[in-house]
Formats: sequence, structure tokens, C-alpha cells
Amino acid sequence: MPETVQTSRSAAGLQPDPGRWKALVFIALAQLMVVLDATIVNIALPSAQQDLGISDGNRQWVITAYALAFGGLLLFGGRIADLWGRKRTFVVGLIGFAAASALGGAATGEAMMLGARALQGAFGALLAPAALSLLAVTFTDAKERAKAFGIYGAIAGGGGAVGLILGGFLTEYLNWRWTFFVNIPFAIVAAVGAYLVIREPAGGRNRSALDVPGVVLSTLGLVALVYGFTRAESEGWSDAGTIGMFVSSVVLLGTFVLVEAKVKNPLLPLRVLTDRNRGGVYLSLGLAVIAMFGLFLFLTYYLQVVKGYSPVMTGFAFLPMIAGMIIGSTQIGTRLMTRVPPRLLMAPGFLTAALGMLLLTQLEVGTSYAGLILPAQLLLGLGMGTAFMPAMSLATHGVDPKDAGVASAMVNTSQQVGGAIGTALLNTIAASATTAYLTDHAAGATTPAAQKLLQLQGMVEGYTAAIWWAVGILAVSAAIAAVLITTGKPDTGAVAGSGAGAEDEVKVPVIAH
Repeated sequence: MPETVQTSRSAAGLQPDPGRWKALVFIALAQLMVVLDATIVNIALPSAQQDLGISDGNRQWVITAYALAFGGLLLFGGRIADLWGRKRTFVVGLIGFAAASALGGAATGEAMMLGARALQGAFGALLAPAALSLLAVTFTDAKERAKAFGIYGAIAGGGGAVGLILGGFLTEYLNWRWTFFVNIPFAIVAAVGAYLVIREPAGGRNRSALDVPGVVLSTLGLVALVYGFTRAESEGWSDAGTIGMFVSSVVLLGTFVLVEAKVKNPLLPLRVLTDRNRGGVYLSLGLAVIAMFGLFLFLTYYLQVVKGYSPVMTGFAFLPMIAGMIIGSTQIGTRLMTRVPPRLLMAPGFLTAALGMLLLTQLEVGTSYAGLILPAQLLLGLGMGTAFMPAMSLATHGVDPKDAGVASAMVNTSQQVGGAIGTALLNTIAASATTAYLTDHAAGATTPAAQKLLQLQGMVEGYTAAIWWAVGILAVSAAIAAVLITTGKPDTGAVAGSGAGAEDEVKVPVIAH
């Protein structure tokens, strides 16, 4: 049946921004920096912990401080981008992220390191939604939008693996401090380039008053949710503090939804969530990230502990996945996005990734890298790259330009929460399976060599048990994409919700498939 969407005269009639492809370079560079940071610090953590005298009990806070600030402030960051303007928010986020990285690299103790990580997370929460919403309002032609989001999707999906390589190199050949300092040139180049090149369309700001209750409730609710899953990983699911965090999160986020339904200028207009296509993207993407984060974790440990790879070798071992993601995003996704409905890319993409994950359930202590791990990674990369690309584009498709920042923030929020859930949930499943395996087979290991082999076999048993769950989660992601995402293929003209402000809008009928 016919469906009316908004498009702008400026998008339909006037020439597009001539500097848009240069702008993409700097937006992509900033996104790469943020995604790199999620994994690059993991590689450096053991060295940093030793140098700064961080206790085993507190070392997780180097990761958690960043995750809590980033995840908790994303919606606020998206709203700030709509209020201040995306370009200004983007540049401020870059400068702040560089300063926080310099502080982390120069850290002399635990408190300085944790403070720097929290600041990185806070400025990342400004930067990430601004980057995605700038992309959404800069590329208004459907074919060009497909190419731009193909590049962005490849970076969003593959940047974490690049971080493993870069983190391994910097830690092994220089010093852990360079995993922080490396952000500074990235940020400076991106900020200067953005200031000179990016031209934000006029009229797309949301100048309404800030919803302070919404900011407080959403931030506290998301922090409680992310911390609940982080605490579950270390303290267990039945721990009183863990349960308390989850209950607090449900109450705070439930109150947030009630408040947003009633206030005049909500932080997160519920229309952004209730659109079935965008809701389907947020849900399927969040679930897929749960599976992917678990895979990065287990495959890293498998290659380093079981196979004995160095950090640098481990990073290079992830290259097939990066290659698959680049091909999936820039070749398959980009070429087909204007020809088929998004669900016909997302659902098969998630299923292809599930097939790659299914291969990894066959891991054993002596598994051949070339025979099993390499083809599994290629399938995972191709599938996720193909699915991520239309998902990133559809997340802001058809949204009112003044809501582009907060809609972009929801994409990042679903990924951030998905990552926290994936790490905690799959790690718990793996640990339980390993313990059960060791208990069942302990009697047969009577020599030191046999005991060492049993330990490795137990670890692999844990990894494969968790990977089976990841297969199921990806299958559910595919089903959600197939059922909830009903929009048809985009027309080859301007894209809804990507142009200027309301004063330029005209109504264009589009047939929904």
C-alpha cells in the first residue's frame, strides 16, 4: 500500500554538497578511531596494569569506565548533536577524545587512567552519533548513500579487528601508552578536515528545550544496564548487586519511556523507536553484536592461549574477517542496496554469518587455521558486512532531520548494550561449560602433560558451547530482520529524511513493498 515519506526540495532539486566525499573521509576516520579504541586497549591492558599497579579486581574498570560513560551518554550525545549542530558536536567530540587519550597515555596511576577512560567514553558518546547523523544528512542520493554507508559499515564492523592488529604492534614493539597516543593524530586530522570540509545542511537542528528528566533517567538507566551485565561477568548472575542493577535499570528505563510519552520536547521521541523498520534494525543489530563480541573474545583467547599465537599474529589472523566485511559492505551491500529491499540483504547476511559461526562450533585443540578458522571468518565477515551496511543506512532512513542525531545514537546504543550483554552472557556460558568438562574428565588426567591437555580441551569446550549460542542469536537476528523490516528498495532519487529542515519538505508517495 502507498506510504508517504518526507523528502526535501533541497535534496531533490539542488546540487548535492560538492565536498561530500571528502567529508566522508574524515567521518570514516573518526569512526575508525572510536571502533579501534574498543579493542586496542584490551591488548595493552596486561602491560598497563603492571606498570600502573592496578589490582586484578580493578583492572576490568579500565574497560568498564569507558563502556559505562559511552553507553550511558549516547542518547544525550545524539540530542546534543541535534541541538548544537552535528558538525560542531563532531569537532568538539574529536578534540575531547584526543585530550582524554593524551591523559590516558600519560597516566601515572590507577585513578588517572580510569578518569581518562571515562572521559574518552563521554566524548565518544558525542562523536559517534554526530558522525552517523552527518553521513545521513550529507548523502541524499540513494546510490551515493549506498556507497557511503558501505564504507561506514565496513569500518564499523571491521575496525575492532584492525584494533587487535594495531594494539598488538604498538604493545609488542613500542609501549602500551601508544595505544592511547595513536588516537591523537587520528583526531586532529579528522577535526581539521571536518572543520574545513563538512557543510551541514541548513534547517536540520532541533532547537527545542533540553529534556533534563529524560537525560537523567536514560543515562542512569543505561549505566545500570551496562554495569549489570559487566558485574554479572565477574560476580555472577545471582549476586545481589547484579540483580539490583537490573531491577534499577528496568525501573529507570520504564520511567524514561513514560516521561518521553508525555513531555513536550522528548530526548528520544518515541516515533523514532515505534517505526517497525527502525525498531527492527535496532533489535537485530543489537543481537548480532552480542554474537560478534563473544566471537572476538573467544577467538582471541583460542589463538593466543590454545594455539600460542603472539598478539601481532592474533591480529593478523583476523584479517580474513576484515576482508570479508569490506567485500560484504562495499561490493555486495552497496551494489544490491538500491536494487532489493533491505531485509533481503540483512536476513541472508545474518544467516551467512551464522553459518560461519556454525563452522567454529567444530573447534578442537588441534584445529587447522586454514582448514576451518579462515573459511569461517570469511563467511562471518561477508555476512556481517552485507547486513551491517543496509542496517546503518536504514537506522536513519525516513527520520525527521531534526531527530537524526538521536536516531543515530540509538544505533550506537543497541551496539554498545549488545556488546556488554555478549561479553557477559557468552563468557558465563563458556566458563560454566569449561568447569563441567573439567569436572567430568579430571579423573583421566594423571600426568602433567595430560592435565595441561585437559585444561586446553576444557577451554575449547567452553568456547564452542558459547559459540552455539551465538549461532542461535544470529538466526534470531535474521528472523527479526525478515519479519519486522518491511520497507521496499529505496528509489534512486533523494532519500527520505536526509535533507534540510521542515520548511523545505514536500510529500512524495512511495510504494512500500
